[in-house]
Amino acid sequence: GTLIGVSTKAGFLDKEGKLPRIKGALFADALATTVGAVLGTSTVTTFVESASGVSDGGRSGLTALTAGVLFLVALLFSPILTTIPSFATTPALVVVGLMMVENVRDIDFSDYTEGFPAFMTILMMVVCYSISEGLVFGVISYVLLKLFGGKKNELNPVIVIIAILFFLKLILG
Repeated sequence: GTLIGVSTKAGFLDKEGKLPRIKGALFADALATTVGAVLGTSTVTTFVESASGVSDGGRSGLTALTAGVLFLVALLFSPILTTIPSFATTPALVVVGLMMVENVRDIDFSDYTEGFPAFMTILMMVVCYSISEGLVFGVISYVLLKLFGGKKNELNPVIVIIAILFFLKLILG
């Protein structure tokens, strides 16, 4: 999702909405996510920084490399930066949120099997204060609405398996 979102923002998708040479991009994304997790960073930060860089013109990866180097330099100043209250970052987060919600206009809300799961995802992210919980509710509602809405031919077996696993996660806790 992160990769497609950033690729959409960058204009890298083809006419069918698919990303050419996606395997290399997925590998790089998985590697970055793994290294980020090992270093203790949030994987969501990767998307926020990428979307911000892309909307400012970054396309080649040099923007990400520059941001990475600057973050390494910022580590030296982290003890000083901890004195800044967390609410001081709110304006920046609002602007990034605005850039992220820009893609909502591409959702077909006239088709309830597409629109409602998207709405549920966004709503539950806010209510649960968790992106992953929002995705759980969005995927489950997507599969249920496609199944009971007579559009099961639009479902990929992989998304059905993911929805079942998400449902088990909700039940088993």
